[in-house]
Order: sequence, then C-alpha cells, then structure tokens
Amino acid sequence: MRKKLIIGNWKMNLNMQEASLYLHKLMEVLKPRRDVEVVVSPTTLTLQSLSLQINRRIAKLAAQNCYWRDHGAYTGEVPAAHLRGIADYVLIGHSERRYIFIESDKDIRLKVQAAIRNRLQPILCVGETAQERALGEMRDVLADQLTSGLANVTAEELDRVVIAYEPIWAIGTGDNAKPVDVKKATQMIRQHVAHLYGKKAAEEVRILYGGSITVDSAADYLAISGLDGLLVGAASLDIHQFTEIIEKAHKG
Repeated sequence: MRKKLIIGNWKMNLNMQEASLYLHKLMEVLKPRRDVEVVVSPTTLTLQSLSLQINRRIAKLAAQNCYWRDHGAYTGEVPAAHLRGIADYVLIGHSERRYIFIESDKDIRLKVQAAIRNRLQPILCVGETAQERALGEMRDVLADQLTSGLANVTAEELDRVVIAYEPIWAIGTGDNAKPVDVKKATQMIRQHVAHLYGKKAAEEVRILYGGSITVDSAADYLAISGLDGLLVGAASLDIHQFTEIIEKAHKG
C-alpha cells in the first residue's frame, strides 16, 4: 500500500522568519509516520535556509517552480540543477503557472524532464477550467496535459513522478470539487497513464487532489479509492489546520 502524500503549498506567503518559525513548530508537533509523507512548499527564497532546519525523517521540501535549463543567461530564473540537494520535490505546471504566467505545454514538459535529470521528484499538476468542464472537455484536457507533460519521461522514470489533479475552477475559489468528481478524474488519469505506460505503471503512480481543501473536506477526499493524497493551499498556512489534515491522512 502506497503512503499517503500531503503537500502544503505556501505559495507567495511566509517570509524567512515566519517560515522558519512555522517549520520549527511543525517539527515539534509532527512525528515520523510510516503511512504518511509530509511535504511543505515554501517560497524559493526560504528553501535553502529551511533545508538546513528541516528533519527529513518528519517532512520534506518542495520547490514551487523551476527552470528547465541547468545554467545560462536566464535572468531571474532558478534552475532545477540549483535545487538539487535542497528540495526533494518540485511543483510543475501548477494552474497559477499555466494561467497567470502563461507557461506552455512545452515549458512544462521540459521542466518535468529537468527535475528528473536533477534527481528531484516532479509533481505534475493537471486540470480543466470551468469553461472546459462546462463543455464536457475534461477527459480531453487531462489526456492532453498528461501526454505532453510526460512526453520525455521513460517508463523507468515514471515512478518518480507525482500527478496532482487540481481543477482550475476550484483553486482558491471555495468551490470544492465533489469527491465523486475527483474520483472520476483520478480514474481518467490512471486510464490515460495505462494507455501511455501500461496497467502496472498506472496502478503505481501517485495521484493527489488539490483545490480549496479544508480540514472539514479533507477526510472525504482521502477516502477516495485510488487517490494518494492532497495538495493543500490556504489551509497549509495554518499549522493547526495542516497538522489536522495530516492526522486525518494517518487515521484514514
């Protein structure tokens, strides 16, 4: 049985002092769990400092983004190569990167490849917009994003990839996807991974749900068959809410 994976995406919140204090408290209240893997994703500026503070037996770190070139004249970018040894995971293709910063499918595909090349585990985010959902295009959108995002990933490398389903219409809106909808999306993702890599790979790949998750809704999502965990946004900024969600994953 796969470990549940709970990731807290802090987005553009918590400065150096706030992040350090949060992590200190988290290390005090959490215990290593055999059945739950905990990851926090702070801003890039705080990553290196937190990497020296964190107890990786208790939790791990994820970068929120990376660039796919390992070096060069790309002012302001942070390459995956510089995250190696600091972060364990990296978020790639998050809806805010796709739709606010207009990242292309090619960018996302190359970032996934760069993460694997630099021994980071990519968390490939996929999901449909409200319009695509209304038009019944959810399956096609997920298939296109998965096919493109995984195009440079070999069958042997797939076990290092995590897939996060985060419907755009549910991110930060309070309009939660219903568990039945998340289950349907999870099945679609596994079916498409099976089409690309075979049944065994589809059964083993880890799939998360992200989208306006709260303490109250977490257990319902964690109970979904085939879902391996949660990508938590706003609720992860409150250490009490975040640890309660982790506890639900453990008890579930």
